[in-house]
Amino acid sequence: MFVLSNLLSAITQPMFWLALWWALALLILTRWRRPALIMLWSGLVVLGLLGFRAIPDALLRPLENRYAVPAADAIDRHVGLIVLGGAVGHPDSFVKHGQVPLGEAAERMTVPVGLMRQHPGLELVFSGGEGRLLTTGVSESDLARAFYQAQGLDMARVQLEGNSRNTRENAQQVAKLLGDRCQEPWLLVTSAWHMPRSMAEFKAVGCNVTPYPVDFRTGASTPLTEYSLAHSLLRWQTALHEWLGLWVYGLTR
Repeated sequence: MFVLSNLLSAITQPMFWLALWWALALLILTRWRRPALIMLWSGLVVLGLLGFRAIPDALLRPLENRYAVPAADAIDRHVGLIVLGGAVGHPDSFVKHGQVPLGEAAERMTVPVGLMRQHPGLELVFSGGEGRLLTTGVSESDLARAFYQAQGLDMARVQLEGNSRNTRENAQQVAKLLGDRCQEPWLLVTSAWHMPRSMAEFKAVGCNVTPYPVDFRTGASTPLTEYSLAHSLLRWQTALHEWLGLWVYGLTR
C-alpha cells in the first residue's frame, strides 16, 4: 500500500500525462505529421485550461464540505487531538538552518497549538514518519517535536508517532500507540480535503474520532476569473490524488 500510494502521487499529476501525450506526439511526428500536430496543439490547449482554478476547486469542495468544524464548546468533551502529518516541507532546510519548514497545509501544525493553549486539558498525538521512497533519516515526528518545542508547548502533553508513512499507517500506528485509549473521544486534525479518507481509516481500526478539519482550500464558489497555472496544477493533483485514494482505500480496506 505504501508503494502504491507513492505511485498515485505520480499518476495524479496532470503534467505527467501531458508529458506522455507530447512524447507520443513527437514519436509519431515524422511518420504521421498531421495527427502529431493535432496532439501537440490539443495538449497545449489542455495545459491552458488547467490553469482555471474553478475546475479543481469543484473536485475539492465536496471533500472539504463533508465535515464541519466542531463548535467551540465541544472541544473540552474530548481527551485530545490526533494530528496527522503532511504539513512540513523537506527536512534538508531544517538540517541546514534549524527551522522547521511548513508547507501549504501549515494549519495542521498551527491550529493544534492554539487549541492546546486554549484548552489545557487536551493531549496531543502527532502521527507522521517518512513518506518518501528515498528516506532522509529525519521523520515528520522529528520536525513536529522541534516545532512544538519552539512554540512553547508542554511536551509532557505530546506523544509522537514516527513510523507511519501514509494515511492507513497513521491510523494503524496511532491505534497501536493508544491501545484502549483510542476508544476515548479524540479530535482528528487534518486537511479538510483529506478528512473523508482519514475518518474512514481511523474508524476501521476502532478509534473514536471527531473530525476537526483545517487547511481549507476552497470557499463557497470560485470565480472563473481566478487563473494561475502553477497553483491550479497543485490543486488538480490534490483533488485527483484524494479521490483516487478514497477509491483505492475503499477497495483494500
